[in-house]
Amino acid sequence: MDAIVTKLTTEAPRPTREEAEQAVRTLLLWAGDDPNREGLLDTPARVAKAYQELFSGYEADIEDVLGRTFEEVGGYEDIVLVRDISFFSHCEHHMLPVIGKAHVAYLPKGRVLGLSKIARVVDVFAKRLQTQENMTAQIAHAIDETLQPRGVAVFLEAEHMCMAMRGIQKTGSTTLTTTFTGAFKDNAAEQARFMSMVRSR
Repeated sequence: MDAIVTKLTTEAPRPTREEAEQAVRTLLLWAGDDPNREGLLDTPARVAKAYQELFSGYEADIEDVLGRTFEEVGGYEDIVLVRDISFFSHCEHHMLPVIGKAHVAYLPKGRVLGLSKIARVVDVFAKRLQTQENMTAQIAHAIDETLQPRGVAVFLEAEHMCMAMRGIQKTGSTTLTTTFTGAFKDNAAEQARFMSMVRSR
């Protein structure tokens, strides 16, 4: 199941940087342009470099990203919420951008995470080819597995360029996905409290 993958591996040998750049040249030709004209001479190298950054999530190990947890919480057991975590991803069907925000919460059980770790987890999964549904589940699962809290809540809202730039071409439409585990999954009141905290300004 894709949602539980923390570090991806593949049986196929990874192409070289030169092979990746040649693939970009092929796409430029296929699109109808000339990769040898001045404006496109460095484009294959730039695209390969950009892809290395945009898809850096494939190189990350979630256990390393989440790192250590902290037990000095002073008995705190209520919601910890980090909201409005901006992310940029790419849909796995068309490799077009997905731009959105993540809201992630958990109910501690004796341990907490550094707040920046939650944003980093979002980034790791965003920087892979994704579906929004899968990414939502992956974030929740990673925090659940590492921290083992009483519950995790994840809410993603995003605009998909595969809808805005091609096909139906509807700009401004937003897709919402949620995942709840533990006490959030079993308690509608906790879900409502989470959503209320996300929406409050």
